[in-house]
Amino acid sequence: MSIHSIPKPNPLPLEPQSAPSFWVRHWQKLLAAALWALLLGGYGWYYAANNLTPSAAFVQIINLLNSPWGPLLYILIYAVRPLFFFSAVVITVAGGAVFGAGGSPLGVAYAVLLTVIGSNTSASIAYGIGRYFGKGLIKEDDAASASIVQKYAGRMRSNSFETIMIMRFIFLPYDLVNYLAGILRIRYWPFILATALGSIPGTVAFVSFGASVDAAELAAGRLPEFNPWVLGFGVLIFVVSIAISRIFKRREQLPITNEQ
Repeated sequence: MSIHSIPKPNPLPLEPQSAPSFWVRHWQKLLAAALWALLLGGYGWYYAANNLTPSAAFVQIINLLNSPWGPLLYILIYAVRPLFFFSAVVITVAGGAVFGAGGSPLGVAYAVLLTVIGSNTSASIAYGIGRYFGKGLIKEDDAASASIVQKYAGRMRSNSFETIMIMRFIFLPYDLVNYLAGILRIRYWPFILATALGSIPGTVAFVSFGASVDAAELAAGRLPEFNPWVLGFGVLIFVVSIAISRIFKRREQLPITNEQ
């Protein structure tokens, strides 16, 4: 009998491999979420332990920014702001009060520039968080839902730039739009460009409000004086922003057939 004629044993059947558990598949996201919750809890504890109010937090931010590292600190605070759900308006007004103090055109322009950098960095971070954690949260079939999120979901996927620009103009919550854009995994560049352009009127208005305040008086705990010219300019820009939002809201109420 030749060696080639010896029958080979039948291979043992392979046991079916069980699918990896939920913890194995999602441990990175769960770890990131736990760290995020820890940071948020720490901030909440600090806020409660020091009996902070919005005005006290505003003064603390001003004191932090009145340093040689103030511009970088401002951008950093603005960048991490969405992790703690801290108000963008408060930080924008504080930036205007510090970097636009005195109400000079160059000072206001400088404060607007720093705010644009900080706000778009924070928008990018929120977009990244939404993209990382939110895959599959909103399905294509959900676009027909009546909620405001689903109302814009399909349009954000099909016409990202214009839809996000409209959402900025009608003053939908800033962080909600950022997270939603990431969850829907829309393209980044249309998102950030529409965010930068659509947020300019509101940014100029709130920076001007801050620049009209005497930050030194406020930090000292005294009622600040207001620069009427800068305050008036901020009010004018804000009124223009409201008018733009009204125009776009009316447009949104019209039947839309070519964008669905």
